Formats: sequence, C-alpha cells, structure tokens
Amino acid sequence: MLTQTRTPQLTWSQQIDASQYSTNQREQLFILLKQLSFRHGEFVLASGRKASYYMDCRMTTLSAEGSYLIGQLVFAYLDAYNIDAVGGMSMGADPIVSAVTYCSAQQGRPIQGFLIRKEAKAHGTRRAVEGHLEPWMRVAMVEDVITTGGSLLKAVQLVKQSYPSVQIVKALTLVDREEGGKAAIEAEGISLESLFQVSKFL
Repeated sequence: MLTQTRTPQLTWSQQIDASQYSTNQREQLFILLKQLSFRHGEFVLASGRKASYYMDCRMTTLSAEGSYLIGQLVFAYLDAYNIDAVGGMSMGADPIVSAVTYCSAQQGRPIQGFLIRKEAKAHGTRRAVEGHLEPWMRVAMVEDVITTGGSLLKAVQLVKQSYPSVQIVKALTLVDREEGGKAAIEAEGISLESLFQVSKFL
C-alpha cells in the first residue's frame, strides 16, 4: 500500500529563473514521482518487454502539485530554445503539454500546444495531429517515460508527415528508463534530455 506523504505547499504565484532549473522544484518533483508513480512488481511495458518495476507518471502529471512543478521545470528548460510549440503522443504527453502551455502564458512567453493521435480519426478532420501547429514552427517533443523510444519516434514521424517543414529542435522526457530510447531518438538527429534517469529511483 502506498504511504502518502504530504509534499511542501506551493505558491501559485511563484516564479523561477527561466534560464535554469530550480533545484528545489526538481527535488520536489523527484519526491512526488517516487511517492505517486514508482511501483515494484511484474509489468509488461508498451514495448512488450517485461519489467520488475513500473513508472506510472500519469499519477504525478495529473496531480495538482505535479502539474505545477512540471510546467515550471519543462518551460524553464525549453525557453532557452526559442520554441514555438510543444507536443507529444497522446496520452502520456497530454498533461505535460497543458502544464507547459499554461506556465508559458503565466510567464508572458506563450508556447502553443499540440497532441498526436496514435491513429488519425476516421471522421471529422481526420487529422493525426491536433492543436496549434504551423509549418513554420520550431517545436519540442515531450514524453512522460522513454524506454525504447518507439512512442516518441512514432510521434515525430506523424508530425513530419503532416508538417514536413516543422523544425523539431528538442525532445524531453520526465523519466528515461535507460533502455536504449535516448540513443534511438538521437540517431534520428533529435537531442533528448531527461529530468531523471530511472536508476535514481531504484
């Protein structure tokens, strides 16, 4: 059974220097991920691999404290890259994208958001990419957890198919499971950064 430990109260008007990570906020996010998202047991990952632990980041990204911290930290990192939009594969990226777009507006430097469907809709607009994405944009791709990198690479492929002239300048994940995903993504010419390696939680 998960023991709930109350995290420090956050002030919603709190601002950070967007040129660097806030060490205190990063530590708070690590604690939250450890408490809410990290599990030991027997699991089958999206890649089909079996694992003795699982990182369910949605338990953190969909919490009030987690959303605030992720928005602040990811925005602070991406702000240095002159990003126009941030997006990723639904549904792991959804709360991250929302947190970053909200924070960017709060900071007065708005970054637009978009989401990628695993399959295009068979009705309506029939688009694979939803939201605010334009051909001239510089974008960053985000993911909650990277294992082999397959999900993020599929998202990149769908963006390039829909918007060939979009520049994907950066990728960022909350947690890297250190199982080859970083190398696979960087082999496609996209630099990947992670807030945490999974080894820190073991």
